Amino acid sequence: MQVSVRDNNVEQALRALKKKLQREGVFREMKLKQHFEKPSVKKAREKAEAIRRARKL
Repeated sequence: MQVSVRDNNVEQALRALKKKLQREGVFREMKLKQHFEKPSVKKAREKAEAIRRARKL
């Protein structure tokens, strides 16, 4: 992933990078992979997330 730094404005580039990583779901993926998750627990979590998304619409 690349972010260009314009006019030596590193803070703005960092914000843009964080926004891109957030959209890609990198932070969420890192959080989930910190510990091992049993396949049954993963399946239940994904099912609950799908239900939550369906209710939202």
